[in-house]
Order: sequence, then C-alpha cells, then structure tokens
Amino acid sequence: MRLPDEQLRAGHIPADLYRQIPPGSDVRQVVIVQEAPRSYKGPILLTLAITVGSVVVLLVIAFVVQIIAASVVAVLSASCGIGYTITRKPKHKKALRK
Repeated sequence: MRLPDEQLRAGHIPADLYRQIPPGSDVRQVVIVQEAPRSYKGPILLTLAITVGSVVVLLVIAFVVQIIAASVVAVLSASCGIGYTITRKPKHKKALRK
C-alpha cells in the first residue's frame, strides 16, 4: 500500500483525515469522498474551437478582400478604362537559333 487511494480502499484512514473526523464518530461508518481527478477535455476542446474559429475568420476575411479587389478592378476598368493584367514570365528561356 503505497498510494493514499490504496490505503483508503483497504480501510485505513490516514492521520490527517483522522484528525478531521469529529470526536465521538464511529470510524467504521465514516465515508471519505475523494475529489475526482481534473479533466482536461474541456480546455483542450475550447482551445481547438478557438483555433479553428480564428482560422475560419481569417479565410473569410481573405476571401472578402479578394472579392472587393476584383470588384474595384472591374469597376475601374469599366468606368475609367484602366486595365489590370497579370503576365507570367516563362521559367526557362529558349535559346534563339539562327
């Protein structure tokens, strides 16, 4: 019997608990209630929910900014004649043969 729970299950009352029992009480009828171990399920789920929520909010903000930018370019090109083109340079330049 090394752990306090093993002592309590075997019916032995540790000295610090024995001092807390009121005088005149029948020790054989005393019930000792232990506090349940702490559960980490709630804080872990809360952290995951906050992380997932913040990622979703950032994705929605990025999507909205993209739509606004596309709308601004469309309005400017239609009203002012301003255009916006994206050109990609080829990765490999081919050598000119003569």
